[in-house]
Amino acid sequence: MATEQAAWPELEFWFEFGSNYSYLSVMRIAALARQARVRVLWRPFLLGPIFRDKGWSSSPFVLEPEKGRYAWIDTARRARKYGLEFRQPSVFPRTALLPMRVAMLGAGEPWMEAFCQAVMRQNFVDDVEINEAAQVLRALDGLVDDPAAVLAQAQGAANKLALREQTERAQRRGVFGAPTFFVGDEMFWGDDRLEDALVWCRKTA
Repeated sequence: MATEQAAWPELEFWFEFGSNYSYLSVMRIAALARQARVRVLWRPFLLGPIFRDKGWSSSPFVLEPEKGRYAWIDTARRARKYGLEFRQPSVFPRTALLPMRVAMLGAGEPWMEAFCQAVMRQNFVDDVEINEAAQVLRALDGLVDDPAAVLAQAQGAANKLALREQTERAQRRGVFGAPTFFVGDEMFWGDDRLEDALVWCRKTA
């Protein structure tokens, strides 16, 4: 099966654990991609530096209250549509540097999907602080042999640099929000474009 999947067309999935719309996509993308026979390339990156480049001190959903109120209504509505649990977090956007580093380390590992979904549930269902080591270890529990060793490796200098460089690549490619999908150089932005991106990926395979 792994050999067969290696031949499937590739969809890049750029996401951030602090992003409410990324939550919707993280919970859906792997199953939809398997149905479409598309291989997902997980691309964790940090939204903070991208927002700061635009002169923003926080998420536009915080800086523009009207947009923020709509975004929470819309996220809850879309979660119901998909049959997903959802609770508006008491802190937004949450710092997610530690789990993002783990995701950077695990992007090509078989546990990546389950780890990302666990972190997203912590943030957007359980409403807990996802940047705490205890929560990251809990998300890794049962997925890897030694969660503490994985967390330590994620905190290594090489992996920290890799996440910074990946964020810089996102900036160079014109990524301005999350989630963002790429089929080659073709960009699709937003959870509501996930299905379009998968269709495009199959058509151009």
